[in-house]
Amino acid sequence: MKGISALQFLLLGVIWGSSYPLIKLAGEDLSPGQQVLGRLVLGSAVLVVVAAVTRSRLPRFGFVWVHITVTTVLGMVAPFLLLAWGEQHTSASLAGVLTAATPLLTLALATVQLRSERATVRRTAGVVLGFAGIVLVMAPWSDLGGTIGGQLACLAVAGIYAAHAVFVRKFLSDRGIPPVSSATAQTLVATVLLAVLQPFLGWHTPSAVSWQVVLSIVSLGVFGTGLAYVLYNRLIADIGATGASAVNYLVPFISLLLSAVFLGEAITWNVLVGGVVIVASILLGEDQLRPGAWRTPSGDAEPPDEKEPVAQTAPAGREVS
Repeated sequence: MKGISALQFLLLGVIWGSSYPLIKLAGEDLSPGQQVLGRLVLGSAVLVVVAAVTRSRLPRFGFVWVHITVTTVLGMVAPFLLLAWGEQHTSASLAGVLTAATPLLTLALATVQLRSERATVRRTAGVVLGFAGIVLVMAPWSDLGGTIGGQLACLAVAGIYAAHAVFVRKFLSDRGIPPVSSATAQTLVATVLLAVLQPFLGWHTPSAVSWQVVLSIVSLGVFGTGLAYVLYNRLIADIGATGASAVNYLVPFISLLLSAVFLGEAITWNVLVGGVVIVASILLGEDQLRPGAWRTPSGDAEPPDEKEPVAQTAPAGREVS
């Protein structure tokens, strides 16, 4: 990986990893609906500018917009709201680790839903190990991680992102929609949906909004929901899909570190160990622990060359955070 790519890789990990403590901070003064609407408006503005500069046109109106709307609900609206609510009832560090299970749940769901993804001993072992890691992170024997409802909401985010990935693969990836066009269309649709839903989500009018909350929303919108997507696709072009998606292995641990430093959250042994187990299970299930999986015939370590679907969406862990 070249120096500029390594810098982009680390920057993307920091942006996505920092989204969890930022969401926690924003929840101090704003309701989940207000948080999500604010970040979507800002993210849409950024992507509209990027689309204009790159001359990326929105898809033509037709049935494809039904697929885009479903993708938007699964990839932005539902997970953003759940995560904003969940972090009001659990720690940011635990939320970051639980949503890191997205690739694991995607692996399990794809094995069931996609004919091209067959179950193997390695994948089955990875899924079993991963769910053991999830149980370890949630620690049902302890109440140190907040309420079980908050934890389940964050875990549900991972499941929804998994459904999102499978849906995109089945219905959008072969439609020839450029990545920036797809992202811009989705954030615009998400903004409209949130604006319509806002009266039903409850509107909290705080006596004052701190500068930390304002900075959190601006960061989540401009960087997490807007520029991170552009950065991710730049990485795909530079180092390939597998290399770019490996940033998801950094995100939970960056989230742990930033939550401890800036929010003063304690890092318990079960969250740290459980996070390691989840990442190991993903590597195992995706066959990345096989000797030579990351090497070319000449022996030089580099990500495998993959053909990336043109209608790619950012993987959360994230989350398009």
